[in-house]
Parts: sequence; structure tokens; C-alpha cells
Amino acid sequence: MATVTAAVPRTVPAVLRHRAVHKLVLLAAVAAILVPLANARWASGTWPDALTIDVSGPLTTASDWIVDNRDSHPLFLYFFGHVSNAVVLGVRAVYLVLLAAGWAGVTAIGALVAWRVAGIRLALGTAAAFLACGLLGMWVPTMQTLALMVVAVLASVVVGAFLGLAAGLSDRMDRALRPVLDTMQVLPAYAYLLPVVMIFGMGVPAAVLATVVYAAPPMARLTALGLRGADKEVLEAVDSLGATARQRLLTARIPLARKELLLGLNQTIMMALSMAVIASVIGAGGLGDRVYQALASVDVGAALAAGIPIVLLAVVLDRVTAAAGDGTEGSGRRGWAYAFAAALAVAVAGRLMGRLDWPDAWVVQIAQPVNRAVDWMTAHLYSGVPVVGGTADWAAHFTTWVLNPLREGLQWLPWWSVLLVVATLAWLIGTWRTALTAVLAMAAIGVLGVWEPSLDTLSQVLAAVAVTLVIGFATGIAAARSDRVERLLRPVLDVFQTMPQFVYLIPVVALFGVGRAPAVAAAVVYALPAVVRITTQGLRQVDPAALESSSSLGATAWQQLRQVQLPLARPALLLAVNQGVVLVLAVVIIGGLVGGGALGYDAVFGLAQGDLATGLVAGAAIVCLGLMLDRVTQPTERRAKKGA
Repeated sequence: MATVTAAVPRTVPAVLRHRAVHKLVLLAAVAAILVPLANARWASGTWPDALTIDVSGPLTTASDWIVDNRDSHPLFLYFFGHVSNAVVLGVRAVYLVLLAAGWAGVTAIGALVAWRVAGIRLALGTAAAFLACGLLGMWVPTMQTLALMVVAVLASVVVGAFLGLAAGLSDRMDRALRPVLDTMQVLPAYAYLLPVVMIFGMGVPAAVLATVVYAAPPMARLTALGLRGADKEVLEAVDSLGATARQRLLTARIPLARKELLLGLNQTIMMALSMAVIASVIGAGGLGDRVYQALASVDVGAALAAGIPIVLLAVVLDRVTAAAGDGTEGSGRRGWAYAFAAALAVAVAGRLMGRLDWPDAWVVQIAQPVNRAVDWMTAHLYSGVPVVGGTADWAAHFTTWVLNPLREGLQWLPWWSVLLVVATLAWLIGTWRTALTAVLAMAAIGVLGVWEPSLDTLSQVLAAVAVTLVIGFATGIAAARSDRVERLLRPVLDVFQTMPQFVYLIPVVALFGVGRAPAVAAAVVYALPAVVRITTQGLRQVDPAALESSSSLGATAWQQLRQVQLPLARPALLLAVNQGVVLVLAVVIIGGLVGGGALGYDAVFGLAQGDLATGLVAGAAIVCLGLMLDRVTQPTERRAKKGA
């Protein structure tokens, strides 16, 4: 009988079975064909003029039409005019109510609301925050900013909730709104301040509407996330009871999304307050105007005196809304009635005593001591420090060793090779649609005619993001592994996250001079808190069972971190990268004010000169950079989960 020998199957190495390897092989084959052709056709490497579209003409025409028809066209008279009047009336009504309540009444109302929501400790902190605003001599500007923020936040919440409701209930609307929300969140404020000012003019309406554009996306995203993440078993139980779609929404979906909705409110408030100074550029008044005017005269002390109340407002509102989301304190109707009755009694007593305005004798001046401290830092730290050198030397070395080589390297690459690198990175972590979106976003920059300045901006963004992630991940890991470190870091991160960018811009310039290095430093300071918070939260949410299992196997703390916590916290770390990119891009404009140049300078120049074409083109290029960086840093499944 013949012996049959079974064929032994050849095993393929595991690395060759990986999907990323297949993509790399395919990309190498495509590159082998396209690179020689592209090099032969575009040997110079610069973006071809034939592929550039001049949009300055149509934008200038649109700008002229708006200016010529703003006072006569029915669109402005009967639509934008009514919107403007409604905003002015709303802000004025809130401001008059705050003034009528007086400093004692406003402080009592804030403290009692905090007490009912979060307890006595937060109530005392809220009262101290309001009293500090008066002690700094900023009571009236604080009330102006608070009135504007109340109207802006309410409008942002309504717009964001409406958009989030549509996206949460309809897949088609969700897909349609994603690019809109991306654009609203990434487009620099200076870029859309110009068209808003052209339509509404300088003043409160333009400031409120610009704030709404900036602050509504978080509410929309988190509303959609909460509605889509509702417990399916609860929804099925409601359906089995014969509930209509409207009843299912009101009795199940919205209550189940309560935490996401309150988190959206929290983020909307924080982003609205971060716009306080930028809105002052177009006549919003309040604390932002005080900061802007002080910095125009390089008065750091006066700027800090106006910036501290913004931080205090942000911290108080952050804590109160976060506590409301936890729902730990009692909220009975009788308790609320007693609280408001007590606040009303305090307000009436203050009015009868004629104590509505904060007494001038109680004001503490901090401008001169702060300015002396800044002068000392400039004199002793800017240069001449033994061994380590001064901050000016650090800035020069960072520019010479990091920023210049990175910019020159990007600008040296042929434009088609940049697109190929972008496609490769995006496709390796996503799909071909991800790669196509990233490539189209990058190509749009060249079509708009701002290829070289965009690569300059990209070099600064990459350097700032790298520094932010190194410091942010290290700090976040330390905070996640130590409750004491987290408690110590929390107020510092609050200050960094809520302090207006203009306020810490002057110390940065005083320490590092003018140029691209201080622009990067400002971006790092602004983006760092979000990266630290997200990293800490992601590591702390790792399944305790996995940590206990690794400990039982004898793993050291370093092994636990490297082999358990970091891999399991990968989604949070990727989100931290994404937020770092977005926040760094948000400071690109501010960097243009201190010598960052490139797209940031173009956007500022467009607003200052009323040049709609220059400002909008620079803003659109920044949006394209943000979209491209989002696609090359976020896997497809992560974008689907966060609704971006």
C-alpha cells in the first residue's frame, strides 16, 4: 500500500499577518510608481501655481457688499438687526439685575446656590471668590463679564443641545454635523471675529455670537454622546410599555444622559470664559477689556488683577456644575426656597443700607508688586544665569536646534511627498477614507496658496505638541499614582486652564523674548492642563482587577504601568493627543502676536486691517491643519466613540 504523506502547511510569521504590514507593502508599491513620476513632473518641490486658486477676489467682493448693505438690506434690518437687539437687551437685563442685587446680594446668591448643590465648603469658596473680585477693584467689570457670559452660555447651551439632539437621534445628522463641529472648534476665534464684526459691528452682539460659535460644540458633542450611550435595556423596557418617541426621549434618553449634559454645560462655561479677553478686542467690555488695555500698555500687574477674577469665576462655575453632575447634595424644593429667600433678604438689606457698590476703601492694589516681581524676573532670569544660562538662551537654543530644522525640513520636502507621508500615517491607523480626508485637507492648504506659511505653522505645532505630551504624560502619570500630587496639581491646572492667554503671554515674552519660541511656550502652557487631566483620568479608570492580577504575579510598579495601565488607557491617551493638538492650534493666533509669524500673523493682520481674504484664508488653513492632524493621530474607532 502506498504511503500518503500529508503536506505540512507553512506558517506565516505573525508580523507578516498584521494588517499594518499589508498596508505598508501596498503603499511601498504605490510609492515606487508615483514618486518617480511626481519627481519628474514637479522637481522643484514647491506647490505648483497651476494648482492654486485665488480666493481674495470673491472674498473682497463679499466684504464690500456687506459694508455697503449693512444699513439698508432687509437681511440686516429684519434678521441680523433683531438678533443684535435681542442680545443687547438680554445682556443689559442680566447686568441691571446684578447691579440691583449689589455685591452682598450677588455674593449671597452664589454662595447659597453652591451650598445647595455641593455643600458648605464650596459655598464658602464661592463667597470668597466673589469677595476677592471686589477686593481687587474689579467688581463692576466682573458683573459686566458675568452678564455677558450668562447670555452667551444660555445661547450656547440652547444651540449645542439642539444640534446634539439632532446628532444623537439621527445617524445622518451625526455624519453631517461632524465636520461642522470640527470647524467650529478648530477655527481660530480671530478668523471668525472678522466676519462677525462686519455683520454686527463692534460691540456686545458680535462678542456674544463669536462666543457661541466657540462654546457650543462641546455641548453638542456631549449631548449626542449621552443620547447615543443610553442603556439599551432601559430603552427596550420603555419601548415595551408602548412609549412614543417623544416620551422615550423625555423619560429615558435625556435622564440617562444627565451626566453628559452637565459635563457639556461645564465645558461650555469654561470655553465661554476663555473667550472673555478675545471678545474684548471687538468691544465686549468687562474683565477682558481691562486685561486687553493693561497688556496694550505692558502693565502685567493690572492685567493680572483683571485676569484673576476670570479664573475665580471659572473655578467656581466648574466646581458647581461638576457637583451638580454628581448629584450628591440635596436639592429639595423647600431647601431651594429657603436659600433664595435668604439671598433675597441679604440683597434687600444691602439695598436699604445703600451698599450696592463695592466700597473703594476695601480695594487692594496688587499691580505695583506684581510689576516689580516681573521686572526682577526679567533682570535676573532673562540672561546671565550661571551654569544653566538665562531663559533667552533657552529660547535661542530651542529655536536653533528644534524649530529651525523642523521648519526647514518640512519646507524642503516636495509637496507631493508631504501628501504621501500624511496618507501613510492616516491609513496606517485608519481606513482609506481617513487617509483621503487627511490628504484633501492638506491639499486644500496648497490650493489656498498658503503652503509655505502653513508648514511653518505646522513645525511650531509639532514642536509644541511634542513638548506638551512629554510633560503632560509624565505629570499625568505622577498624578494618577499619587492622590497627594493630584490634589496639589488641581488648583495649578485650574489656573493654567482658565487664565486668559493674553495674561500669561506677557510674562512669557518677558522671560523668553519675542519669536517662535515664546509662541510655543504659550501653546504648551495652554494645552498642558487638558493633557494632564485626561491622562490622569484614563490611568485611574483602569480596571482594578487587572492591577490586582498583575500585582499577584509579582509585577513591579514600573511593570504595572508599562504593561497594564498604559495599554489599557490607550483610548484616553489618544484623546489627550487629540486635545493637545486642538488646543495648541487654538493658540496659533496668539503666537502670531509675539513673533510666531506664519498663519497666526496672517489671521491677526486680517482682523486688524479688515482684510477678510487674508484672515479667512489663514483661518481656513489652520482648520485644515487641525483636520489633518486629527486624522493622523486618532484611530477610526476612537473618532466614532467621541463623535468627531
